[in-house]
Amino acid sequence: MAGTSAALVAALTAAAVGTVGFLGYQASATVPADLGDKPRASASPLAKAPRDRRNPTALPAVSGSGERVVYSVDDDRVWLVGERNRVLRTFRVRPGRVDPLPGAYVVTSRSHAVTGTDGVPVEHVVRFTTVDDVAIGFSAAVHPDLTPAPDPTVRTGGIRETRADGQAMWMFATIGVPVVVVR
Repeated sequence: MAGTSAALVAALTAAAVGTVGFLGYQASATVPADLGDKPRASASPLAKAPRDRRNPTALPAVSGSGERVVYSVDDDRVWLVGERNRVLRTFRVRPGRVDPLPGAYVVTSRSHAVTGTDGVPVEHVVRFTTVDDVAIGFSAAVHPDLTPAPDPTVRTGGIRETRADGQAMWMFATIGVPVVVVR
């Protein structure tokens, strides 16, 4: 009897492993080739986006449509854009040492509180890409008055905002929200 039970368990285990292997193969065969790739810009670097000269804080004209975060690397400014292209908030930021390329991205990860690559405790971290293994995203220093001067030798991708702006970004930019980078 013990031999029969052991054989039955072995046969069921082999069948289960074979089924899982087959289903895994089927799933991997239908995955798009670029699904596991790192997020990247969907457009090549562009010339500076046209601006409204009478209103320098106006949303850049070529920044897409719909709900999104727009970040200008040349102006060090962010726009949180809601439905019907309505700007919900705009604010200045302090960029890291590594800039993202202009293009369209999506929010890929978030962290409530971490230590930045520069050693500064930050909160409300919203990441959207990497450049040469440097994570690029928005964050706010927990103690901005205690933050040391940036070390020019450290490659950082943290785009720093005030704590109030960081809170607004955190509430707005959930996983999958588009981020459009312009010059």
